[in-house]
Amino acid sequence: MRWCSSSAFHLLRCVRLRLCSRRGQNRLPLWIREIWAYMRLLAKSLYFNSLTDSDVVFDSVFEPVFLTVDYVTRWFGLVFVYLVVILTSSIVGIAYVVLLPLILNTYSPPWIAWHVCYGHWNLIMIAFHYYKAANTSPGYPPTEKHDGPVVSVCKKCIIPKPARTHHCGICNRCILKMDHHCPWLNNCVGHFNHRYFFSFCLFMTLGCVYCSISGRNLFLDAYNALETHYQTPAPPYTFKDKMIHKSIIYMWVLTSTVGVALGALTFWHAVLISRGETSIERHINSKETKRMAKWGKVYRNPFNYSRLNNWKIFLGVEKRSHWVTRVLLPSAHPPHGDGLTWAVFPVKKDLIPV
Repeated sequence: MRWCSSSAFHLLRCVRLRLCSRRGQNRLPLWIREIWAYMRLLAKSLYFNSLTDSDVVFDSVFEPVFLTVDYVTRWFGLVFVYLVVILTSSIVGIAYVVLLPLILNTYSPPWIAWHVCYGHWNLIMIAFHYYKAANTSPGYPPTEKHDGPVVSVCKKCIIPKPARTHHCGICNRCILKMDHHCPWLNNCVGHFNHRYFFSFCLFMTLGCVYCSISGRNLFLDAYNALETHYQTPAPPYTFKDKMIHKSIIYMWVLTSTVGVALGALTFWHAVLISRGETSIERHINSKETKRMAKWGKVYRNPFNYSRLNNWKIFLGVEKRSHWVTRVLLPSAHPPHGDGLTWAVFPVKKDLIPV
């Protein structure tokens, strides 16, 4: 038994020595091994700690794509603004040149007063809120040292970030209570112009729905006049008549399409406002909810002050008359707070008693 065990040990030692000698003969050159070690280090750097997840890897891989999109959006911002102004002006021109004479000639005085009053009120609200949303600064955190609370440091700006502050790659700076960068405004939507942005979307949707509903019969008549195949000779439409019909079709199709798309966006933002969160915070809160659910805990949004309070804070309503003067009429009042500090989990009562 002792002889067998010593022989087996000697055999294993010989095999090990031969493998080591072969491994030394087939060893790769030093420069190849250095490149291979560097590639392995790069691969491990993608998951070097427990905080790195699939989102970080995705952002790293698609960083060139994001930079290209940010660059294009930054340079085409004015093009989108001009497009909004041109399309809106074309609808207003058709309303004045084509629809208003028809209303004055066919409708009763009460209906004429309704259309004239509502149409001009809606137009004023759209123009006012779009101008304010595009030209009002969304709010930026201070670049110098301050005593306000901060939650992190921006890895791109290298400055302290207050709560609800995020970095915009297109504007290339941090934005207070950032919701998103809107190319149609050529501006970020943040703490100081969020209300203007939402009000513009709301009143633009109402205006599109108003034009679509009130111009439906005119659209059907114009479409039938241009597309009907007559067995008898067609009515002698002049060039002016054809242009009027095409203008009505263009107005109805554009307002109906924009009304549906923008209405869905407005509804989504209304849901976010009711929950006390922005578009970015919706993504963050969703991830936090799933993460804490794994630990058997429930995540609460610290900036959700109840549905009614969220709307009061967002609209700046401090008394009952403000529902008219600050919501239904143009108002340039500043938002609640400075965007640097936020109350967390207030007591269950109205933050702004009305």
